[in-house]
Amino acid sequence: MEATVLSRESGDLKFVNDAERNIEFEFVRATENAALSVVHWLGRGEKEKADAAACDAIYGVFDLVDIRGEVIIGEGIKDNAPGIFLGEKLGRWTPGSPRFDIALDPVDGTSNVANGLPNSISVIAASHIDASTGHAMLNLPSFYSRKLAYGPAVVNALHDGMERILLTDPPEKTLPKIAQALGKRVVELVVVILNRPRHADLIAAVRKCGAALRLITDGDITAAVAPSLPDSGVDLYWGIGGSPEGILTAAALKALGGDMQLQMWPRDDQERDLLLKETTPAELERIYTSSELVKGHSAVFCATGISDSSLLPGVKLVGKKAITHSILMRARSRTVRYIHAVHDLETKTIHLRSDHQDHTL
Repeated sequence: MEATVLSRESGDLKFVNDAERNIEFEFVRATENAALSVVHWLGRGEKEKADAAACDAIYGVFDLVDIRGEVIIGEGIKDNAPGIFLGEKLGRWTPGSPRFDIALDPVDGTSNVANGLPNSISVIAASHIDASTGHAMLNLPSFYSRKLAYGPAVVNALHDGMERILLTDPPEKTLPKIAQALGKRVVELVVVILNRPRHADLIAAVRKCGAALRLITDGDITAAVAPSLPDSGVDLYWGIGGSPEGILTAAALKALGGDMQLQMWPRDDQERDLLLKETTPAELERIYTSSELVKGHSAVFCATGISDSSLLPGVKLVGKKAITHSILMRARSRTVRYIHAVHDLETKTIHLRSDHQDHTL
């Protein structure tokens, strides 16, 4: 049964169904269980086993949830790891149950988990759809995309007439605009970039402008969401990262009031030729915003920390307790919840799909 809430249209109150209200905490339960299942793999050099454990736990939660969920954005294909893939069905799929597009990354930052490093989360985004609207989430065919993510203050400045920011502009043109929107000097800006050889020129250009850098090894969902959080200490995320992660980020930014620009990035001529068999030259060059990546008003984003990040603390094991930290956002209401949960390891169980049984941790 879907939750019933009041909506005001044209001065009149009417009742509408809001499936998100009933289902949103099931998404959190899924990321919590994934994080709890993965934490034991921290620092053990087994990223595939960590990913498999997270997938098993997420499947296990949705096997008990009365929705019709379709995976529009999955993971695992890029590095041939275990994963929950495009087109898979999540939920019990009983007739009449609410339909959701789902994007997920059971472990964003698998290399960080394997190496015992910070900046890993389990993350899910979803959008409630009906038969008349079609899919809400855009599935881009490229493995990687160029991204520029910024927070609500920059969005508001753009709405108020500040000169447009373009993903393709160089740092010496973009950073002064970001600084203007935030009421800072360029030297006070903090920019997060993935530490990859492909970013050598970008890193050098940002440093030449005088801004501070935070170079990260993995986990660009956390990094791209950070500029939209008031206490993250991050002003801008810039660089090339996974396209699926870009869709997950877009769902979060719709709920936070931030935005991003994203453009598909072929790694070489061979990949460009392959992409042009699935898309047009204009679409390959197109720069997408969050609202174009996740359409409509419905967007739920949740994540649970596995290891510490600028978004969330990681799982803490204290005696026979496990402490998890999660974030839950809804675009409709712009509500952001931080959930601090204490799990009793003597009684806590996690349902796994692999054997359809409940397991203690």
